Amino acid sequence: MKRRNFLHVSALGAGTSLLAGSPVFADSTSKSSTHAMDNLKNIAAEAQPISLEERKARVAKAQDLMAKNGIAGVVLDSGTSMDYFTGMTWGQSERPMVAVIPAKGAVSFVCPKFEEDRLEELIAMGNKLGEKIYPWEEDESPYAQIVQAVRDSGVSSGKIGMEERVRFFIADGVRRVSSSFEVVSADPVTIPCRMIKSPAEIALMQIATNVTIEAMKLGFAALKEGEGPSNFSSAVAQAHQKMGGRHAFALANFGPASAFPHGSSQPQILKKGDVVLVDCGCRVQGYNSDISRTIVFGTEPTARQLEIWNLEKEAQAAGFKAAQIGAPLEAVDAAARKVITDAGFGPDYKLPGLPHRTGHGIGMDGHEWGNAVRGNKQILEPGMCFSIEPNISIVGEFGVRHEDCVYMTADGPVWFSQPSPSISQPFA
Repeated sequence: MKRRNFLHVSALGAGTSLLAGSPVFADSTSKSSTHAMDNLKNIAAEAQPISLEERKARVAKAQDLMAKNGIAGVVLDSGTSMDYFTGMTWGQSERPMVAVIPAKGAVSFVCPKFEEDRLEELIAMGNKLGEKIYPWEEDESPYAQIVQAVRDSGVSSGKIGMEERVRFFIADGVRRVSSSFEVVSADPVTIPCRMIKSPAEIALMQIATNVTIEAMKLGFAALKEGEGPSNFSSAVAQAHQKMGGRHAFALANFGPASAFPHGSSQPQILKKGDVVLVDCGCRVQGYNSDISRTIVFGTEPTARQLEIWNLEKEAQAAGFKAAQIGAPLEAVDAAARKVITDAGFGPDYKLPGLPHRTGHGIGMDGHEWGNAVRGNKQILEPGMCFSIEPNISIVGEFGVRHEDCVYMTADGPVWFSQPSPSISQPFA
């Protein structure tokens, strides 16, 4: 492999690229990087929001699953799943505002009486499901209204499912006000719905990925010897925003700190020869990207750094190859981990080696169902989306992680972001 003395970034596109051959540790105030930042385009402007028709299809699928699992109604606390099914976003407080999906009939909301007008305004804005509101006064029980919403769908007993992030006091409140209903987990309904992504969802995740790739290029260009990770993080955050993404995170760790998968609390100052491990993501129309890259700053890698970098690449490729329709998700972890343990690391989660699962599900939440981890027998199906990121941590030296996400098709996995071609080329 031909290597250069300095790591270079690839072009950002016509009119917005850094000069060919410019090192990634160019001062972020330099004309080339400033010009590139100023000329970023709003990539996310092309994103098409999830349609009302798709939300209706989601509710219909949920109701089919409710019938199969004997669940009379599903309660969604304010948060991601409420947004997924209804399009409604609402801040959480001690006053419950929930959505109720009955096994038959229309979605309804339960909210504080004094918030009813505001909720009606939001519903009227369009692209949101919810035909009836059950308000409750400050001295009344919101839990009785939740039960009433289920009863009004035509059932007087059975199971009420709680989505996994419904807060305990809400679930317990429903349990206490009605002896005719059993409070159960709604996982058999909500997880199969959210874990299988539609083409519209995958398109939004692809746009979010494209935004983050370009933002990371600007982040690498902002790295500066003698300074901390904030140069990288600030540049990525600014670029995310300029390209229309909602910035989620941009982490950078140098040298020994790169051995900690989620970073170190110790101060970090960048110097030549440091391994730099970065992890970035943004959201577009509520859907996430998540990408990690590892480089060597300012000079050629040592033989040790190159060896581990290439081993990590081999492990990631093995995980990708194992991700086939009909295989269990744990096969992805097993394949990637075997490459690392066969090289003398580990075994299992022991360090030096791979201390965590190989991948996590991704969608509206950065981490959601569909983990590539030992023991997960979930069979891979088209529409599943997850990361492949077999981290190698060598405490006291450095760590290497290549993280790219895939979506499953009938023909197998497809990368959202192409893996790094080489240690001197972080992006394809």
